[in-house]
Amino acid sequence: MISDLLRLATIGSVDDGKSTLVGRLLVDTRQLFDDQLDAVVNASERRGIGDLDLAFVTDGLRAEREQGITIDVAYRYAATPTRKFIVADCPGHVQYTRNMATGASTADLALAVVDVTHGLREQTRRHLCIAALLGVRHLVVAVNKMDVVRWSPTAFRSVADEVETLAGDLDFASVVAVPTSALLGDNVVETSDNTTWYHGPTVLGALEEAPAGSWASARGARLPIQWVLRQPGGGRTYAGMVAGAALAAGDEVTLLPAGIATTVTELTTLHAGPAASAVPGLSIDVALADETDAGRGDLLAAAPLPRVTRSLEATVCWFADRPMLAGSRLRLKHTTRTTPARIETVAGVVDVDTLEVVPADELRSNDIGIVTLSTADDLVVDDYRENRVTGSFILIDEATNATVAAGMVGHPGFVAAPQN
Repeated sequence: MISDLLRLATIGSVDDGKSTLVGRLLVDTRQLFDDQLDAVVNASERRGIGDLDLAFVTDGLRAEREQGITIDVAYRYAATPTRKFIVADCPGHVQYTRNMATGASTADLALAVVDVTHGLREQTRRHLCIAALLGVRHLVVAVNKMDVVRWSPTAFRSVADEVETLAGDLDFASVVAVPTSALLGDNVVETSDNTTWYHGPTVLGALEEAPAGSWASARGARLPIQWVLRQPGGGRTYAGMVAGAALAAGDEVTLLPAGIATTVTELTTLHAGPAASAVPGLSIDVALADETDAGRGDLLAAAPLPRVTRSLEATVCWFADRPMLAGSRLRLKHTTRTTPARIETVAGVVDVDTLEVVPADELRSNDIGIVTLSTADDLVVDDYRENRVTGSFILIDEATNATVAAGMVGHPGFVAAPQN
């Protein structure tokens, strides 16, 4: 079931304790094998830490352990009697914002870690903005290092109020703030005796109760075609991953951008064989009632249909060192289709403090901005707020093949329009 699996991303500024918190969750719920714990102990000893450094549980790269920072997104898997988790531990340094966006792009929930002694810093605000742009609707806030302020409820409430106010401005659907010490384990998995004034869940309890399945959509099934399969005896079927709503045998669908109406006659999964229906996130093979010339990059859609266009207004997170300018030529990858693209205009950049779009003629590294772009080929798109798969794309530098931006179709609902 979709609700049994929660995808979450840890976000926040550097040194606020994200990796330590994830390490504490994994250790205290007994998710690690002995050899994994031994590797963490050895890494801790090499750096002269002595005791177990829980941050090393997720910092898997040698450079990360040597420098004591998170660089890449570390994915870890965990399970409790009530739920399974995929945890993306995202880096906090500003130069690795693109990695953070990668980790948040598939998340149902953001686990924000905020150092109570520093409060809500700019990079945490930026991470929350990006998470909201990427469709993350639920937030758990670990107000960390509470032992440093002697478990002060006033200090906790001050930080919690600040984060909750921003989360409200960003249209998060739910926010749970928890006073924690990731280093000592208070309120992470077990309830702490140091916070008798707090009556909410632990971090783990909040994660177990959080809604999941944010990739599902009520706007109709979508199947970006990845492969065309020739069947023995003739005929073709179409393979891809279901997005949006569930797809079932007998459903009427339209092949886009060609606009050919047809019907799904059979669904087949790799391991289970024929299936009556397929939920979002499941890779399937689809047979259609009519012969088509569909290929990779086309899309099967149930009503209401997405739009076919070569012109987009989009929100982008720009990652490259060189600025994005009007006239820039890039390659755009959307679902299974890649096409040349041109930036027509840069409308403005999002001010992460005021959540207003400030007029600008370029986007610099780590800016979030509003642009219009055109493509050489037709794209089949939904607004990102309606479908996170058909509403998202990446931009690629044609010379280096580096990913330089993550894009979301449409204007972000939580920011004010550009001020002229």
